[in-house]
Amino acid sequence: MSHKETDNSTKKDNATTSRRNFLKKIGIAGAAALMSDNASADVSAGSSNPDAEITASEWLQGHFVLMSDEEKKNAIGRLEKRYTAQYGKKTTVSDAPPLEGVLFGYALDISKCIGCRRCVHACVKENNQSRYNPVIQWIQVMKIPRGNFAFSAEKLNEGFPKSSAMGDYGVQVGGNAYAPVGGLSVEHADSYYPADEKVPDKNFFYVPVQCQQCEKPPCVKACPVRATFRDPNGVVLIDYNWCIGCRMCQLACPYQARHFNWGEPNLPAEEMNPKTHYFGNRPRMRGVMEKCTFCLQRTREGRNPACLEACPVGARKFGNLLDPDSDVRKILATKKVFRFKDEMSTYPKFFYYIG
Repeated sequence: MSHKETDNSTKKDNATTSRRNFLKKIGIAGAAALMSDNASADVSAGSSNPDAEITASEWLQGHFVLMSDEEKKNAIGRLEKRYTAQYGKKTTVSDAPPLEGVLFGYALDISKCIGCRRCVHACVKENNQSRYNPVIQWIQVMKIPRGNFAFSAEKLNEGFPKSSAMGDYGVQVGGNAYAPVGGLSVEHADSYYPADEKVPDKNFFYVPVQCQQCEKPPCVKACPVRATFRDPNGVVLIDYNWCIGCRMCQLACPYQARHFNWGEPNLPAEEMNPKTHYFGNRPRMRGVMEKCTFCLQRTREGRNPACLEACPVGARKFGNLLDPDSDVRKILATKKVFRFKDEMSTYPKFFYYIG
């Protein structure tokens, strides 16, 4: 190689290194400026802002799954420090790993569900969901009309409209059945019936819907940065710090089970649950997605989800799909089971059945 070629190669390497260093400095400077702005605003407000403690390392950290043990420890330490200061109570952020030999499954008896929404409120409390502006609830209870074949039959012999051109020959356009006849059709579902409404209504049945923890989750395929992924226990998770808020996963989900933080979540300090998990119920921030995680902070410790414990009629069952003696496996073996929107070929691990 000639001296000229060597010099050009050296200059190219130096330029590449300089560019890398420049971008690195710009990133750190941007994070520092953001922290400085937060700190300045905090000083002017005369209060202590925990976000001012965020370091450049957190702004620039990678995907949690890909971190080294030391990096994970540091990331969790930063979060615990900030949450403890922000909410005024000792907060822990667990990174408990998935359980060995476990594939979580959920089963719900719609013949028992009374639509009381206690599961919804237990989930909100356990998982530190925003209480207002925005209101975020991971579980939506659909109120669906029961079938009434007798009512529909009254109109089956009445064509609409009658053909005036055919005179009195009785030739009609055809019979109709405008009244709903039951079935899991969201067309007639109401997820916003009044909280003070007396339940159950004998003319309706109730179907709680949350993340279905699909075997083939469309949300995971749609995420451009792999912030959402499926863990070894079959639960679809989100790395909140890695999420860019593009909402592609929300568009891909056929169950409307993902929720976006349009504003800064409102979580009263006195209602904050301080026992959290990095991928589970730790407080979220503006501009990220969130969803049901089967109460990861509980289930990875061998406990049941909060919604199951709150159900007053025992309509919910949870367990290991790989264990033939689990409640869920017994239900799959003995009951008529169906999955919501089965035609989507997402293969949910959330099952509905008639008890």
